[in-house]
Amino acid sequence: MKSSAASQNIAEIAEEKRVAAVDLRSDTVTRPTPAMRRAMAEAEVGDDVYGEDPTINRLEQRAAAIFGREAAIFVPTGTMGNQIAIKCHTRPGQEIICDARSHILDYEMAMMSQFSGCLPRAVPGEDGILRWDQIKKKVRPKTYYVAQTGLVELENTHNMGGGTVYPTEVAEEICDGAHDAGLPVHLDGARVFNAAAALGQPVAQITRKFDSLMFCLSKGLAAPVGSLLVGSRKFIDQARIYRKALGGGMRQAGILAAAGLIALEEMPKRLHEDHANARWMAGQLAKVPGIALDPAKVATNIVVFNVKKTGKTSAEITRALAERGVLINGIDPENMRLVTHMDVDRAACGRALEALRLVCGERA
Repeated sequence: MKSSAASQNIAEIAEEKRVAAVDLRSDTVTRPTPAMRRAMAEAEVGDDVYGEDPTINRLEQRAAAIFGREAAIFVPTGTMGNQIAIKCHTRPGQEIICDARSHILDYEMAMMSQFSGCLPRAVPGEDGILRWDQIKKKVRPKTYYVAQTGLVELENTHNMGGGTVYPTEVAEEICDGAHDAGLPVHLDGARVFNAAAALGQPVAQITRKFDSLMFCLSKGLAAPVGSLLVGSRKFIDQARIYRKALGGGMRQAGILAAAGLIALEEMPKRLHEDHANARWMAGQLAKVPGIALDPAKVATNIVVFNVKKTGKTSAEITRALAERGVLINGIDPENMRLVTHMDVDRAACGRALEALRLVCGERA
């Protein structure tokens, strides 16, 4: 999804058309709100490596409170948060059970092996959603000559599944089963506030049985930088050590945390707007000749659709759309993903849809 020369060409086109572009590549492309910019300029700061940045401390305390946990730690990226959690929960030579299209497997550069010395035990879930019956079959027996299972990892919402949401009872059944087997469970909750909005439940409720979780401030919540890792006090004390080892010890990072506080308090309230726009686009896309998707599966702000019958590859469509001021990423040659967010309203979604109709209809 983040390839090379083609991406560079699209980036150049995007720069040329920045003012008019409808950017649906990700919900990470949002610009900080005016309130965020003011808060960043006025943030009270200190040295966070010494634990002396009051704005960082306030953000961490607030995140822990919202999730009903003892502590939290601010990290630059979601990938760093996930990988710190894996390191804390496992030891080298163990396996991690995860979905076959999970972010930690496909988009975190084999860091579970590089940093923690672990291997994935990938299980294909339906639209990224695993069940305990699937997972328990992959838990390794307590035999000395096989690698032991060290961790179960879930993703909610599931990115490559199309923004799918774990029903709370399904996630809790997995946590209960894993705990009975003596295994911790980590949640990649990069977009967990989207999941909570879709379920109509607080994030504390839908995540209460996980041993740790990571959530992003820059995905959906519109902050410019940052994620938080949440868990017990003991877990976060250990996470602080590994954050430093990965180069994540920051100094006057309260400038970033100030925007994060606004993202955390204000932005979850408007996520239903992104979900409505995504559902609307999915319904309209399903009518475009050559495009295939099931609109009923769109639960949050991600729409994945197949373009095989257009007679064009996703790369060809991406470039043609960019020339028309619309930015959407391909996942592979036949599938594409669009993500709605704060900076794309219904009118902009309509412009993107019209461009897709034109581009896909040329050879469908």
